[in-house]
Amino acid sequence: MGFKFERLEVWRLAIDFADAMFDIADRLPNQYQFSLGEQLRRASLSIPTNIAEGTGRDSGKESMYFYRISKGSAYEVISLLVMLQKRSAISEQEFQTHYQTANKIAAMISNLKF
Repeated sequence: MGFKFERLEVWRLAIDFADAMFDIADRLPNQYQFSLGEQLRRASLSIPTNIAEGTGRDSGKESMYFYRISKGSAYEVISLLVMLQKRSAISEQEFQTHYQTANKIAAMISNLKF
């Protein structure tokens, strides 16, 4: 592993989380594909990509900017999952599992150093 972000547990967890969100988005009914599905894909992909970008920045201030975006994207995913659960597109159990993972990722992001 040559890049700094590849050594971060939070980045690896965020990659797996984004993959799981893509799976959810892919199985959504057509009526939700463009709105909720595409937004879920983008928000979840933003988490690991902004962690990666933050690790490549030269200053702590720049790194923290990208980490904050990443954390905000984790929160955005939760909002989307709430809507999907309310629309019965995901189960309560699936919601809880992903909620806990997103919460863990957000906490880990908060602890990132530049």
